Amino acid sequence: MLQIAAWLLFILGITHVVFGIIRFKAPISAAVAEGFVGKFAGNDTRRLAFWFIIIGPMVAFAGQVALHAIAGGDLGLIRMIGLYLLGTGLVGVLAFPASPLWAVLVLAPVFIAVGYGWLPA
Repeated sequence: MLQIAAWLLFILGITHVVFGIIRFKAPISAAVAEGFVGKFAGNDTRRLAFWFIIIGPMVAFAGQVALHAIAGGDLGLIRMIGLYLLGTGLVGVLAFPASPLWAVLVLAPVFIAVGYGWLPA
């Protein structure tokens, strides 16, 4: 179950990037056409596009770290990933209740439970 949760976390990160590129194609294209550097700061839509897309690689990386921790049997790291997911998910859902951060709140308890030894890895 944990391995599936880790892969879902990785896939969530990749999906975040792909969806962001599709959803924010116009503002990203405009920023690139204007030279990219410094072209996201003064425009709220471009800033949203940037932060939406840039979080994807970090989420995918968390999934990869989780897979590495599973392979090495590092329950402390697995637990820590779960706690970070829980904190991030709670803050995100409280700030934006209609957001897809509910997915993170579904995954977090799996990592925490395995990290504490309540579920098998």
